[in-house]
Amino acid sequence: MTITPTPYLLESLYWITLVAVVVSSASAVLKAGFKEFDLFGVMIIAIATGLGGGSLRDILLDREVFWIRDQMFFIASIGSAIVIFVTARLVAIPPRFFLYPDAAGLATFGIAGTLVSMMVGADWLVASFMGVMTGTVGGIFRDILCSETPTVFHSPLYATVSWLGCLAFIGMLYMDIDVTIASIIAGLLIFTARLVAIHYDITLPRFYFKR
Repeated sequence: MTITPTPYLLESLYWITLVAVVVSSASAVLKAGFKEFDLFGVMIIAIATGLGGGSLRDILLDREVFWIRDQMFFIASIGSAIVIFVTARLVAIPPRFFLYPDAAGLATFGIAGTLVSMMVGADWLVASFMGVMTGTVGGIFRDILCSETPTVFHSPLYATVSWLGCLAFIGMLYMDIDVTIASIIAGLLIFTARLVAIHYDITLPRFYFKR
């Protein structure tokens, strides 16, 4: 299934991606802040998080990297980093608060990545995984730069809820549900499922050797 990139669809994709960049960059700053990095360090981590997943997606799909084509995404990432950097000095922010913008970034980037992939003609399974990759790779970059094991490898359901949400999004498109409505439903599904998994500590079985 290939989605025709109409002006309306491209505008929707633009705003979904912009929101994803802002919230993902914010989550990066909130997490990196506990390492007490300076402003430049925080900005680099925010950029890697907010732009990393989409960049890898575009490279693999052989399309122009989204933030190079439109520098507004780059500006939004830096702006989000500076705002959170300043706000954290004025307002007490709970250590786990970063999980909320992180979940929002997972949801919005997942939908955006899936939609972009379908617009260039990727098969549904590849498109859904591209959505997962778009939503999780930035977080992997963030955690590596913070010298931590990536959250996606050990946290309560993370990539799993993203993949299920992306597949649900594609399923709704096959049922001819409006792309905006499908995006909202699937995005909320990913966001809510991630927070529920965190609250109840729902995880996949972990690998271990028999002893």
